[in-house]
Amino acid sequence: MELSVLQTVLLALLIVVVLFLPLTVHKVEENLEAFLFLCGAFAVTVSKSWSGQLVLTALEDPIKITIAVLVAGLLFRKFNKSLQKLTQKAVKGLGLRCTLFGIVFVLGLTSSLITAIIAALVLSEVAVMLPLERKGRVKLVVYACFSIGMGAVLTSIGEPLGTVVLSKLSGAPHYADFFFLIDHLGWFVLGGILFMAGLASAIRDNPIQKAPGPKPAETAQDEHSVKSIVIRAAKVYLFVMALVFLGDGLKPLAMQTISHLSAGWLYWINTLSAVLDNATLAAIEVTPDISTRTLTFLLMSLIISGGMLIPGNIPNIICASKLGIKSKEWAKAAVALGALVMLVFFVILNAVL
Repeated sequence: MELSVLQTVLLALLIVVVLFLPLTVHKVEENLEAFLFLCGAFAVTVSKSWSGQLVLTALEDPIKITIAVLVAGLLFRKFNKSLQKLTQKAVKGLGLRCTLFGIVFVLGLTSSLITAIIAALVLSEVAVMLPLERKGRVKLVVYACFSIGMGAVLTSIGEPLGTVVLSKLSGAPHYADFFFLIDHLGWFVLGGILFMAGLASAIRDNPIQKAPGPKPAETAQDEHSVKSIVIRAAKVYLFVMALVFLGDGLKPLAMQTISHLSAGWLYWINTLSAVLDNATLAAIEVTPDISTRTLTFLLMSLIISGGMLIPGNIPNIICASKLGIKSKEWAKAAVALGALVMLVFFVILNAVL
């Protein structure tokens, strides 16, 4: 659909609001799920995209993720002590630095097979068991979520982005199969995962608490209570629903402004993936006649910028919800890092491709 000038302005302003309000207004930060839901509803209203199918999609899409979060929460509640002992053994046997490197590297490398959701759930549980101060723990989660987001794109299993791309390129001239994205992105993604794992290994441990001991019983019990698990799952459901509305509401603006840009322009404009579902952007930008060069630029920008803010990726949402990480905390650890990684990869891609 063709947007009017007023619709274009309102949707553009909405993007600015979604980007900056959670970082500057405490009430918005505290109620991020509700805020994004209202923004999504506003976007759909402005773009006149309301339909029964959209509402049904928004109700259905979060179900699998929510069930995964709920079931995993209950399982981790039961096996929390065993996981804690395993984490303690890893830190004691390998050292903290090697353990942190291994967590980020293994979760990033396997996320395309175990799915980004499972990788994020494991990360959110293990992160609280490590001898790290809050600042270090936030950094670990951010680095790991960047790693998971990169790794998960390599197959149709890891996350919806890979599914969308492989589906759209399954015919001529690409005939994309299961290994298509591994062949075209594998080495770039591996480099990104190794970089994030290296950053994680440089995190300093808590100088007071040298070994990962159990948290106070009252705090641990509260975090793994059935009530807390259900509330977290409900928040994730609302968050994903909000992103469905937001993505669909902003889709006409994206189609009107970015669908026919060159590889270089797409690379930088796709930083919108920090607040928009990357699968939605890919669905707009990927066409059967796209060149492999443009596709590589497009996908690398989507998976890197997706780690920069909490709404950018499902792993971010899951971990931030579980660990209570605020928008400002995430942005402080991730925005400058993401911008640097994007710049480095932009230079590398231009040199190699």
